[in-house]
Amino acid sequence: MSSTTNALATIASLRESLCSESTPLPIRFRALFSLKHLTTHGTGEAAIAAVEAIAAAFVSPSALLKHELAYCLGQSANPAAVAPLRTVLADLQEDTMCRHEAAEALGALGYTNNLDILRQFRDREGEDVVITETCEIAIDRLEWENSEQRKQEKLHQSSFTSIDPAPPMPESSQTVDELEKTLMDTNAPLFLRYRAMFGLRDLASPPDLPTAVPAVLALAKGFADSSALFRHEIAFVFGQLSHPASIPSLTATLSNLEEASMVRHEAAEALGSLGDEEGVEDTLKLFLHDKEKVVRDSVIVALDMADFEQSQQVEYALIPEVPTVAA
Repeated sequence: MSSTTNALATIASLRESLCSESTPLPIRFRALFSLKHLTTHGTGEAAIAAVEAIAAAFVSPSALLKHELAYCLGQSANPAAVAPLRTVLADLQEDTMCRHEAAEALGALGYTNNLDILRQFRDREGEDVVITETCEIAIDRLEWENSEQRKQEKLHQSSFTSIDPAPPMPESSQTVDELEKTLMDTNAPLFLRYRAMFGLRDLASPPDLPTAVPAVLALAKGFADSSALFRHEIAFVFGQLSHPASIPSLTATLSNLEEASMVRHEAAEALGSLGDEEGVEDTLKLFLHDKEKVVRDSVIVALDMADFEQSQQVEYALIPEVPTVAA
């Protein structure tokens, strides 16, 4: 049996786990992250099959799962991801959190032929502000990606491999105080504020950098912003960083029952990445019966992540050793 055939068989098995509503949510997430790996590490045929497997799960009623599907498709760098993402963004009956993630993913993929749909929903009358703001940032990202400005900028080499909604600020701006000022400037374009956000993230990693704790504390101030989209992105960044200094602000955000569910859910998942820190698991368990389903589901996944953090497993995936095929 060829390596490609092996990979396709693995993808078929992962797709079955991902798409089954009877499969526990943590297992579905592990299957998803295995498929995400294959979207970027498989051959053309296997990568497309992995993209299609992820997209097949958009029929799920779980908003949490669907928003994660969209995120993973945006990270795939595969043009096969465009069509399902456009469908999700255009579906006005779909959960706002999922549509937002689809718009962000279209920006992450980097194809300028998606500017049309992003502009359409940025400018749509009566559209949810989370969607208009996401489309605005995605448009700015695509325009920046294809600009002369990008060619002239010297960017700090990030330790994170994610394709972010905005690039960090150029190296010349890499001080915590300068970045915090931009981060909190509500008169500045969201794209610029996001650039400051990711600049601060990079100054907080690795965690023993002298700038790490000041950068985390600067980011935490973003939880006071009026934009739920902005606050949710702060929580996402904290999930990437897994820095103990973020625990107090993440706990306060999750505990705030007046906070938007898209922000609280992201805070729960970020706490899951810190599951080996004292008290985090106990905090998460307090919200297993939260009134918001997306928060309850996030806590279930976060507790699974916490178990992983405390284990000796190398990879957070359904199948720890997914067959990879050389490109």
